[in-house]
Amino acid sequence: QAQIVESGGGLVQPGGSLRLSCAASGIIGALWGTAWYRQAPGKEREFVAKIYVNGVTDYSDSVKGRFTISRDNPAKNTWYLQMNSLKSDDTAVYLCNVVVKGPTHAYWGQGTQVTVSS
Repeated sequence: QAQIVESGGGLVQPGGSLRLSCAASGIIGALWGTAWYRQAPGKEREFVAKIYVNGVTDYSDSVKGRFTISRDNPAKNTWYLQMNSLKSDDTAVYLCNVVVKGPTHAYWGQGTQVTVSS
């Protein structure tokens, strides 16, 4: 059974850093890409960053230059989101999304809470 587990969230002061991890197991299909999304209370889920299987990355304008998405050893199916220069607006639940092809399917984790506050 497929499982996506996020970790690394917590409370951090403005200007601080956190590194989130996303570990996938039991995935069926050819990996196409992995993304991070976030959802703040009362707001819609929004795209944060994405890394395709070929290594190409994409970021939302709000995090570009501050966040970096990466992948560990491909055999480990683990991805990271390095978040620097955090702002209060970054406070949200961060969710990992793994997309496979053949047929297309998107797996979601339960999320990890990030709170940026002094």
